[in-house]
Amino acid sequence: MTSDERLRAGDLVAIGRHRTVVSQEFADSMDPGDQVLAMSHNGEMRRLPNAVVGLVEYAVTAASQAFTELSFVSDASINLFFQLAADALEDESTFSKLREANERDEESARARGRSVTRLVLSENMRRDMISALLMWRDVPMSRDSLVSQTKHTGWLVEQRSAPLGVLGFVFEGRPNVFADATGVLKGGNTVVFRIGSDALGTAKAMMDLIVRPSLLTAGLPVDAVFLLNSPEHSAGWALFSDSRLSLAVARGSGKAVAELGSIAQQSGVPVSLHGTGGAWMLVGEDADLSRLELCVFHSLDRKVCNTLNVVCVHRHLASVHVPIIMKAAENAASARGTRPRIHAVQGAEQYLSTVEEIIVHRSEGEQSEPQVTVSSVESLYTEYEWEENPEFAILIVESLDEAIDFFNKYSPQFIVSIISENESEQQSVWASTNAPFVGDGFTRWVDGQFSLLRPELGLSNWENGRLFGRSGVLSGDSAFSVRLRAHQVDDNLHR
Repeated sequence: MTSDERLRAGDLVAIGRHRTVVSQEFADSMDPGDQVLAMSHNGEMRRLPNAVVGLVEYAVTAASQAFTELSFVSDASINLFFQLAADALEDESTFSKLREANERDEESARARGRSVTRLVLSENMRRDMISALLMWRDVPMSRDSLVSQTKHTGWLVEQRSAPLGVLGFVFEGRPNVFADATGVLKGGNTVVFRIGSDALGTAKAMMDLIVRPSLLTAGLPVDAVFLLNSPEHSAGWALFSDSRLSLAVARGSGKAVAELGSIAQQSGVPVSLHGTGGAWMLVGEDADLSRLELCVFHSLDRKVCNTLNVVCVHRHLASVHVPIIMKAAENAASARGTRPRIHAVQGAEQYLSTVEEIIVHRSEGEQSEPQVTVSSVESLYTEYEWEENPEFAILIVESLDEAIDFFNKYSPQFIVSIISENESEQQSVWASTNAPFVGDGFTRWVDGQFSLLRPELGLSNWENGRLFGRSGVLSGDSAFSVRLRAHQVDDNLHR
């Protein structure tokens, strides 16, 4: 960027329908060679450092070349990669080095007051990663399979699944997502991803110790899985603005994911987004009480996107249902050595018998808080992020129809569970809630690996409308295109 090309404080910039005045702070942040990304949805600007732009350009170019090379690699070689990666994770010497890198990430995150609930590379996470890799080894290849066939006199047309291309993948600092992300190879695709900076050290170690050696030994192009070695958020912005991507996948916090999605969409890149999580449970009039208790308990074992966030209870049954919900919550909290934290909405507090103050474990440390907070209806938009104390809202409603209306208005339109023995109530929730995931039990079933035996790239909610032609679970082998292939027998065929 020359001196004549520099943005200056006070410059008026037209961005879509917005008119944005350049601030002094933004103008001062720009260095020669940097680029500006204009956000058409809100008129804001983002700085893309020259070094980051160069890194992303190199990565997508390398992954594009690897995509072409991957088409010449045998199915057996791709399956061998997953076996080798699982073997490397099984190896104690290799895993100990990986764990050391993760411990450094964990120590750094704690020092900065960051949550580490999803960062720690535990033995359970290790086993889940190995299981995911072996699942990918064993599922059928999907990069060229028959979808449908239309027969005509003298000819036929096949619709066949085909590899999509280079996927861009931005996700939070969770080491286990690595195993999920490599699943794109099963569909003949390649991936460039950025991991949250909290887990970047773990990610680099996993690339060096697990992914690259397994790719090379199996005979796959080494750039088929490419990690952006940058802690900057701008790496994700630059990646999602690269129109060479065939699909952009983002998961993490709501606002950041929404921004990434907007960047991809204005760049002409299809997106799969999962930002705000938190499951809702609607308790029907015909709920089985023991089932209700167990479903609440098993929905609160840890905080992830499918953890219970809001429970809706009929007012005339609240004196029966709320104590059972609280008993389950107390038991789930007790297993973690804590007490549950409750947000009471529309009069739920009158049905609660709780202590006044409890110790709550937050990422910034322990603190004393009231066990029950009287909250507004607008608080239902909140996804409660908790460390050790299960935290959720209890909402009192007049009817199941009102509970459904609340879900459609205030939830991220993600996961809903109806606890009822009444088929009519269950069908009403299925028909009327705008959710991709509907169940009749605990909420934590929503996971590709657990429910579909397909490690997921991400779960997609319906905050921005229903999804076009695909499931809310995006797995490695569900990222595909469809090609048509004609076979002509009659040489005189014509139109």
